[in-house]
Order: sequence, then C-alpha cells, then structure tokens
Amino acid sequence: MKTIAITSGKGGVGKTCLSTNLSIALSHFGQNVVLFDADLQLANVDVALGIRAEKTLRDVVSGEVSLKDALTPGPGGIRVAVGGSAIGTLMTAGPKRLGQFFDQIASLQDSTDFLIYDTAAGLENRVTTFLKNSEETILVTTPDPTAITDAYATAKVLFKKNPEATIRVVVNMVACAEEGYALFGHLNSVCKRFLDRELEYLGHVRQDPKAAQATRARKPVVLLSPDSAAAEDYVHIARAVWDLSRNVRGRQLSAA
Repeated sequence: MKTIAITSGKGGVGKTCLSTNLSIALSHFGQNVVLFDADLQLANVDVALGIRAEKTLRDVVSGEVSLKDALTPGPGGIRVAVGGSAIGTLMTAGPKRLGQFFDQIASLQDSTDFLIYDTAAGLENRVTTFLKNSEETILVTTPDPTAITDAYATAKVLFKKNPEATIRVVVNMVACAEEGYALFGHLNSVCKRFLDRELEYLGHVRQDPKAAQATRARKPVVLLSPDSAAAEDYVHIARAVWDLSRNVRGRQLSAA
C-alpha cells in the first residue's frame, strides 16, 4: 500500500480537488484507492464528492466501528474515509491512542494499493502527524505569490523534520504548462539555495472553467468533464504517480 499525503502551505489552492480527482484517476487505472479526509477540523471531501456517509472517522475514534467498516463507497470506484467534524482531539491524544488509530490504517494494507491523505493546510500537529505517517508528500501551490511563499515554508519544515523526505510539487491554476514549469523551477531553486534540498515536479493543472463548474456541481471534473484540460492534467498526474510507484516496487523486487 502506497501512502501519499496531499498538503499545502495555505488554503484555497485546490488541494482537495487534486486529492479527489487523483484518487478517481488512479482507480480508473485499476488501482484500489482509499481517500482519507485528514482535515480533522474542516472535513469536506464528502462535500466535494457529493456523497453522504453513514459512518465517519468520528465513529472510528469513538470505537463504535473499525476503520474498514467506516469506509464509504465513492464515485469512480474509490473508498472514502469521511472525516466528520470536531474530532481534532485525536491529534492531541496520547501515544497509545494514536498508535491504535494508525494500527487500523495499517489494516487496509491487503485491500488497498493507494492510501491518499487529504490533509489540512498548514503545519500544525494534526497535519504533520499524517505527513510523518506517509511515504511521500504532494505539495500543492498556485501562481499566487503568497501560495509560493507558504509552499516554501512548508517544504522547509518538512525537510527539517525529515531531510530525506520525498516532496513532489503540483502547480495548480496555471495558464499553461510553461508557467507550471517556471514556477516550480523558481520554488526548487530557492529550496536548493537555502535548504540544500530539491523538490520533484509532479505536474500542473491548467485553469479551466469546467473545473469550477464541477466543483459547484460537487462532482470531480475527471468524471463530469473527462475531456477538459483540467481532467487531462489530473489524469497525467495520476499516471506519473502510478508509474513512480511501479518503478519503486520493481526496484524493491529486484533488490529482494
């Protein structure tokens, strides 16, 4: 099971849109995907997907159900761990309680190819806990100068906590591919200069009115408008994630 945390330095950059569309695109590649709403204060993945959950993570934390039993079928064949509201107390729980919770996440291993955490923006403890328990991080930013600045600040903290961290960048809301490459190049050069660390470019998502329409309709654009520019970009990112995962697995098998 590949665990990936999707995060951002600030809100409003399209983090949840990436999480939902990436999950569905990976499912269309034949992968078993669980999308985990790890924004424990403002959980909204269920809203973005247009689904209603009978059980949420609140029920898991209270001990009423197991994590497996709390997963809700989502569009495109994914399963969703819906966050529920006001369960931030989990992140202030003691090591024993936290360990029990993440043990349940490990129980998804045999039935899941990708576990995608849609975290909150920023770097408070409830966010970094999920980042620490992920194999890699996808950092979402936009051309907005404050988003770029906050993305750098996020990378700085992540590298400080784990100098060997794998951080891949998606630049959202760009006019064209060239803008995405240019913005990543600037961000990466700053990281190399001041942190002596490099980021990896995962892809970009072009500005697209059909993406905004899909958000208002509470349907991922890869399903509502699969021929749109934004949907093509999400599928391209999913292909890159899948290819990277297969390459890692291939190296692990060769080493064994």
